[in-house]
Amino acid sequence: MSLFTVLNGPNLNLLGQRQPEIYGYETLADIEANCRAIADAAGHELFFAQSNREYELIDWIHEARGKSSGIVINPGAFTHTSVAILDALNAFEAPVIEVHISNIHKREVFRHHSYVSTRAEGMIAGLGIEGYEVALRHLINRLSRPS
Repeated sequence: MSLFTVLNGPNLNLLGQRQPEIYGYETLADIEANCRAIADAAGHELFFAQSNREYELIDWIHEARGKSSGIVINPGAFTHTSVAILDALNAFEAPVIEVHISNIHKREVFRHHSYVSTRAEGMIAGLGIEGYEVALRHLINRLSRPS
């Protein structure tokens, strides 16, 4: 049994209410339920959290070191601003997958740059909440591959 970490940045607590034309009507609770079902079915544990505070995301990344087999992270607006989150992810030894509900490359120019992408093994953008499921399944499948 392995532990996987799913982290969500600012304003993702408002999913389903905030700009549903961009982010859809599903909630963060829906995403967590989907991720838990995937982890449970594969016999793994899941730590799922959201914060509007950069330092909490950094603390959770630090706590994942040596414990978690991978991180799925949607840093929200911190994607485009946080060198601190990038530095924390660079200190994490296992794979990182970056997820965005919307396609950040089809939005405002300032959203096109991601600090997290320089560390992430992969990025999923524009698949809605399904991107979380794809990312988590990828991390779980990595465990069964020979090194």
